[in-house]
Amino acid sequence: MKYINALAVALALSLALTSLATVAAEAPATKEHLVMQVSDADAGKWNLALNNAKNLQQAYGADKIDIEIVTFGPGVNMLKLDSVVANRIDEAKQSGITIVACQNTMKNMKLTEADMLPNTSYVPSGVVEIIKKQREGYAYIRP
Repeated sequence: MKYINALAVALALSLALTSLATVAAEAPATKEHLVMQVSDADAGKWNLALNNAKNLQQAYGADKIDIEIVTFGPGVNMLKLDSVVANRIDEAKQSGITIVACQNTMKNMKLTEADMLPNTSYVPSGVVEIIKKQREGYAYIRP
């Protein structure tokens, strides 16, 4: 009798573990989310931010992480057509990184979308965008 009970327990445990493994295999992989603030017109800071973003894509896989770089204040200057990091910014955008400029800052600096690098996205307020992303569960860093 003890043998039959032990066998039944082992069988039940085996079935439960198989079910859990099946559920885990079918569950979608979690995707990481990161919002990064760049508010400095400093090529070194921009290169650091872009390096961090690229390294994260390599570590997680570009399809496993959403990265948004939010610029406001002096950082918006690095998204202008004459930016010294324009090539790196273009590469980042092509790799799936979203880069947004604060329209409040642009208005104060008298900048229009025509002054900015192609494929730049815009948000009404950079600070509000960061708060919104954090509420959505995004991790936040400022290099």
